[in-house]
Amino acid sequence: MFRLSFYPVFDSYLLVAAAAFVLAGLMWFGPSREKTKRWHRAAIALLRAAVIAMVLLAMLRPTLIYTETKKQPATLIVLADQSRSMSVPDSVGNKTRWDALRGALADAAPALAKLQREFELKAYVFDADVHEVRAEKGKIELPDKPEGQQTAIGAALADVLGREAGKRLLGVLLLSDGAQRAYAPHDLPPQTAAKRLTCKMFTLPFGQSRGLGDAQDLAVKDLVVNPDVFVKTELTIHGEVRVDGYVNVNIPVRVLFETSPGKMEVVAEQTVKADADGQLLPITLSYVPEVPGEHKLTLEAVKQPGELVTTNNELSTFVNVLKGGLNVLYIEGALRFEISAIRRALDSSHDIKLDYVWLDSRNPQSRPDHFVDRFKPGKYDVYILGDVDSTAFRGSELADLAKCVRSGAGLMMLGGLQSFGPGGYRDTPLVELLPVGMDALERQQPDESLRTDVHWPGPLKMQLTELGQRNFALMLAGKPSDNAALWAQLPPLDGANKFHDVTRGAAVLIDAAKDKPLLVAQTVDNGRVMAFAGDSTWRWPMKDFESAHKRFWRQIVLWLARKDQTQEGSVRIQLAQRRFAPSQRVEFRVGARSPTGDPITDADYKAEIVLPNGNRSSLPLTRQNEQMMGSYDKTQLAGDYAIEVTASQKSQPLGAARARFLVFEQDLELDNASADATTMENLAAMTGGKSLAPEDLPELIRTLAEDTEQLDVQQETKKTFWDTWPFLLTFVALLGVEWYIRKRWGLV
Repeated sequence: MFRLSFYPVFDSYLLVAAAAFVLAGLMWFGPSREKTKRWHRAAIALLRAAVIAMVLLAMLRPTLIYTETKKQPATLIVLADQSRSMSVPDSVGNKTRWDALRGALADAAPALAKLQREFELKAYVFDADVHEVRAEKGKIELPDKPEGQQTAIGAALADVLGREAGKRLLGVLLLSDGAQRAYAPHDLPPQTAAKRLTCKMFTLPFGQSRGLGDAQDLAVKDLVVNPDVFVKTELTIHGEVRVDGYVNVNIPVRVLFETSPGKMEVVAEQTVKADADGQLLPITLSYVPEVPGEHKLTLEAVKQPGELVTTNNELSTFVNVLKGGLNVLYIEGALRFEISAIRRALDSSHDIKLDYVWLDSRNPQSRPDHFVDRFKPGKYDVYILGDVDSTAFRGSELADLAKCVRSGAGLMMLGGLQSFGPGGYRDTPLVELLPVGMDALERQQPDESLRTDVHWPGPLKMQLTELGQRNFALMLAGKPSDNAALWAQLPPLDGANKFHDVTRGAAVLIDAAKDKPLLVAQTVDNGRVMAFAGDSTWRWPMKDFESAHKRFWRQIVLWLARKDQTQEGSVRIQLAQRRFAPSQRVEFRVGARSPTGDPITDADYKAEIVLPNGNRSSLPLTRQNEQMMGSYDKTQLAGDYAIEVTASQKSQPLGAARARFLVFEQDLELDNASADATTMENLAAMTGGKSLAPEDLPELIRTLAEDTEQLDVQQETKKTFWDTWPFLLTFVALLGVEWYIRKRWGLV
């Protein structure tokens, strides 16, 4: 389209007209008619008219304007997934996803070659990183095999956009299974990167959402085991195994235990069989560790022929086998607050394993199976009997309990409506063990109301006797004066059983008055026995005496088990878990306790991390209340790690501790190789593009090459001739010719 426009000097046609009038007037002034010939005058006038016309034309400044359409350069980006999940053979014709991708690009090569004549084609492959590949004459040179360990779709998009910054993009083609599998720092969400695109993205998904569903695979999906267990105590291992492709096949599942450093032995085995594909089978196995220390434990589904992935066939953890630990059985028969308080107090001690049994004489179903086995010699170190009636026990159970106590076990009976004489224990084998007298008239049936003649009403303030002040179990503070002050502050008991008599040789450790004994102890043969009239120490933690409450019950158990003279201080490392994924942060706590179990708040610690390859590095620790906190996040290397801590107090060593954890070897790409077509659809939709089948790729490329209206730009061009050198040369030539002929004709 052409058009002529004028831009007069000073934007004034009037000025041009005035100049024309003046210049035209000057035409009248010329050579005398008498001195010149007529044709001379005509020639000079013609030349002058031409000069005036050029002057006026220059003042009008005419401009020829025309527009033309130009196509801007653009780049088509092809981004292909080369991670290992693309090796899964779940495409049409049992092809791998990678072969299907290569075939789709090969079929589209003619269309790409045609597009490449007008536009730039940039091809990349990606896994955890992005790699540019050659693309000539429509052929993209791809690797023979997909070997990438991660699928970082978001990071790949962001990287490519950074490389192609400043270019106009014709589009982005993403060829992948759509499932992002990446560790930090490559785990940028694909949606975040897609939002930065200024062009349409077209996605071509490969693979099925079922992933390895048609493949043969065994996977241990769960492992649950108690992290702490005492020597010669049964350790129960629970787990789950998923079975794909091995229906009605006997699958051996076994437990491997570290019996010596670095040596794993099979200690338990079970055979399972799945009757449906993808079934989760529960696993329960057990083992009794014999050697104290920290041991590795592995639950393994034995590899079967044809498995594509074997890194998911096992899960491992670490178990701390405690030496010298105490097994305590706590039997209760009434619902009361004291139960949970005692259980919390004893469970806080890592070297005390508490078993709790509910035994109701009025409810036979409350009796656990094989209850009589709990009174075998050596089964438990300490027995605690709560408010449970003597009739709840059957046969020889109480006689067996008495034998255990005489052989060295500890026994404590707590106050309650059915404890001591009211509970009928006068007529049981325990009458010879308990350090208090019991009368037949004290008997109180379970359905009777409270009898005031056998129970003291509260509040009852507990007071240490002279013997109690020297007893290990009742030392709740370091100094005797501090201990007495602490006992004076403790909340009183709500009530207590009346002990009308104390057996000869027994020691009253706590009383409420001279004739009101509350805690009585004695030794019977090789065992120690305590009778505690109260049942409301649960009020201590309610009144901010939780530390004293824990220490009281811990030291009671230690005294009953004859461990009061053999306790040593300890350094402990606490890990919330023992299994971590690669690059996952490991957090831990470190603390030290005195021989009485009190935290040492002024201890100094040094911590180191030992890597699977043997390298060491120090770990910084920060104080948090009574403990130190630490963390470690450089866990990219799979294998066994160890945290080693040494503690000291005022330059005196307190001890050392070592705790192991493992970073499991994870086949991120193939453990769960399901394709994610939904993500591919969402990414395309976010940019205004589409998700297409691989066979539609050639047509898509032809459409992109032809439908380029968005690249067309209207460009306006202006042409002027009044300010060009030919115009000026012509103007000067006319003036020169006019002067020359006047000179020649003698008119100058």
